[in-house]
Amino acid sequence: MARFGTDRLGSPLETIMRYAPAAAALSLLLAVSASVGSGADRAPDPRAVLLLSKGDAAMAADNPQAATDAYEAALAVDPAYTPILLKLAEAARAEDLQGKAIRYYREALVRDPDNFAAMSGEGEALLEKGAVEKARRNLAKLQSMCGERCNETQRLAVALERGPQERVLTAEALLPDQVVVQN
Repeated sequence: MARFGTDRLGSPLETIMRYAPAAAALSLLLAVSASVGSGADRAPDPRAVLLLSKGDAAMAADNPQAATDAYEAALAVDPAYTPILLKLAEAARAEDLQGKAIRYYREALVRDPDNFAAMSGEGEALLEKGAVEKARRNLAKLQSMCGERCNETQRLAVALERGPQERVLTAEALLPDQVVVQN
């Protein structure tokens, strides 16, 4: 029986050597993809830590835009570090961008479905947007997963007790529409 122009099938060592590169590549792929899944528990890049502290200082100085810039830079340096998303969400809420904050919280929950801080923050942002029932669902989920005494559960419960805050309108928002007159 001829195989690719030879009269013999090949020794077991030749077979192993033939498939070794493919097996090594597959092993490397599996190792890398497995490490991406456990990225939430790892230490962040030191450059990202520096940028996070810069963002925290900006938030403490009541400058959410500068904080957002620092947090976005940290995310660019270490995109797999989930706590950066929570910081970005806090900065977005400080700028009254609840929709953007909810997006960051949800991305954090996709990465880590048991992230209680993301659940609570999303609930607060939903409440600030006026979605009280959705915020209550987050509270129920937190109560079942984290318990009544959990800080995140208590924080969201207090926010729900206060209820949604009324939005303050600016004078520009109340200006009448301009009428265009045809000549």
